[in-house]
Amino acid sequence: MDKIILKGLRFYGYHGLLPEENKLGQRFHVDVELLVDLKQPGESDRMEDSIHYGHAYELIQTVVEGDPKNLIEAVAEDIAKSLLSNFDLLQAILVKVVKPDPPIRGHYESVAVEIFREKK
Repeated sequence: MDKIILKGLRFYGYHGLLPEENKLGQRFHVDVELLVDLKQPGESDRMEDSIHYGHAYELIQTVVEGDPKNLIEAVAEDIAKSLLSNFDLLQAILVKVVKPDPPIRGHYESVAVEIFREKK
């Protein structure tokens, strides 16, 4: 399956279980893979035949910078739902939400969730 990939998107949001996460906020990184047939837009060279990744970015930004969620699992789910419902051509999506600085003691690079959803 062909893909449009948006990688390393950076946002500031207020998601988390702890009160300080909701008050102070933190960084979130998002990667998405939009599974879509790209043969037609590759041949036609028309935006109408593809998915506008600028619009996809704005939808992701609205979710991540929007209403706080307890879990990044819920953030990922909302991103998937938003994109699947807004792009008719989108067949499936892989969403990864990364929390690079969670309030956890220890040494680590980040914590993340990754989900795959298909259009029904």
